[in-house]
This record gives sequence, C-alpha cells and structure tokens, in this order.
Amino acid sequence: MNFRVIAAVSVALVATACHDARPQTAFDGEKALGYVRDQLAFGPRIPGTEGARKTGDWIVQKMRPLADTVIEQRWTHVAANGDTLPLRNILARFRPKEKNRILYLTHWDTRPVADNSPILGDQTKPMPGANDGASGPALFIALAEVLKKTPPQYGVDLLFVDGEDYGDFSKDTDVLMGSKYFADHLPDPDYRPLFGVLYDMIGDAQLNILQEAYSIEAAPEVVARVWSTADDLGYSKYFLQQTEGAITDDHVPLIKKGLRVIDVIDIDYVEQTGPKNYHHTIYDTIDKVSAKSLQIVGDVAVTLVSGR
Repeated sequence: MNFRVIAAVSVALVATACHDARPQTAFDGEKALGYVRDQLAFGPRIPGTEGARKTGDWIVQKMRPLADTVIEQRWTHVAANGDTLPLRNILARFRPKEKNRILYLTHWDTRPVADNSPILGDQTKPMPGANDGASGPALFIALAEVLKKTPPQYGVDLLFVDGEDYGDFSKDTDVLMGSKYFADHLPDPDYRPLFGVLYDMIGDAQLNILQEAYSIEAAPEVVARVWSTADDLGYSKYFLQQTEGAITDDHVPLIKKGLRVIDVIDIDYVEQTGPKNYHHTIYDTIDKVSAKSLQIVGDVAVTLVSGR
C-alpha cells in the first residue's frame, strides 16, 4: 500500500501495550499469532516463488474444513519487467446462499524488495512481511474458526488477494493485482455486499488505526459502523476517531466498482520510542506483531458479522 496525504491530521502515536485489552469474543489472538509464524516459515511470499506456492496451498488447506465453499481465482500477469507471475485469489465463503453478505479482504503476498530499509544494501532483500502480508491471513484463519463454530448472521466472504505489493505504487504498476482482478471477476454480476472491510497491517504491536480518507469519502457509514463497534468493545484507544490521508490499497479497485469497502489499516508502523519505520523494510518481523493487537481487531471483525 502507498500513503498519500490529502488532508492528514498529525497525531501523536498512542502507546498500546494492550495489557488492558481483554478478549470480547471467541476469537483467539494467540492462535492468530501462531498463524503469522506459520506463514513466515514459508519464507518470502513473492508471486511466482516457491514460498508463495506453499503459502497459497496452506491457506486453502486451512480454509477448506472451515468455510462452506472455497474458490480459487487463478490467472497470470505479465509484469512491467517482463516476468510472468502466476497469481491466485482465495475466496472462502460462509452461508454462500445468503443474499445479505459482508466482504472481508486482505492480501497474502509480500513485497519482493525491502526498499524502505535504511541501509542501502538491505533495500534489494525480500521483505519478511510479518505484519504487512501475514497478519491479515492469520486474522482470517482464526476468524474462520470462530465462524465454523458459530455461523454468522450474514453471509460472509473472506477474500485473500494476491499481488498487492509487487510493483510501483507511484505509477500504479503491478500493484493491487488481486483486488483489481476480483473487481473485474466478481462472484456474480449482482454481487453487492452490505459492506466490505479491508484488513491490512493490523498486527502492529503499537496499534493505532485511524480513519482513512478514501474510506470516509466512499463509505462513511461503514467507517462509522466499524469504529462504533470498536468503541462498544472498549477499543476506542486503538480505533482512533481521527482522520489520516488517503492510502492506495486493495479497497480502491472495489470502491471504483461501486462496492462500499473501507480500509482498516495501521499505516504508522514505527517503533514506539524512536524514528525507525518498519514498513517495507527487513525489520517487518514477528517481534513487531502482537497477539493482543490481533485480538482487538479480531474481536471487532467477529462482532461486525455476528449481529451484536
């Protein structure tokens, strides 16, 4: 994802040790953190690599016993550098015949280069992607375990998109490939979820989720619903009632197709007491991810589909 300020409000980082966050649902943040570790064990999940193939197979293997239906969208994309990339989206559906649906999406690929790393020699290394790449799929697998035991009030679609972080955001080249493909190949022509939520970089141990500008513009009622749910659960110090600039992320292609989708993202992926930024660096590692942050976001995600 790429951050572009259009009217950002400067805010101080909120220290979030999360010791006061108590589970509000059956979601298990510790298990979710374990699923982050599982993905890291496959290595970088760059499209076209063995790590990506193994991770995609693992996601399908995890979701098939949990969801009512699992659909794979497979295609190839020729990148600007001439590489042919095999890509796949994975769509896990709960109550697939229910017309009233909620769409959740996240990306499962990792960026091929850690180009924001402060040391020049590290900028061509692959990014580990503990938060930016593994936290969303981990959230969804743990969420699916809850939905398996307690079917949701609505139909729920959990969409794992590929190829989000491959190329150049400034030129809109070889990025958001999975969400663009899904937007052009919806499950049916009349597919219009009640609302959608993109979850990205939500495992940050210093959790601060602001209201993203494209989301507010396209679906303010969805933003209000999500933040109100977080407030009801006692998580207002993590879901902040403050606005940040527009972020080019996987919700944008879906918004362009008329779907009311917002971005839940902690873009300020920085150390608590210093200037180091972990985003798109070699430092996006498991020690920067928190089970309690995953718990907070998981509780909100479960509550939104449970009808509470």
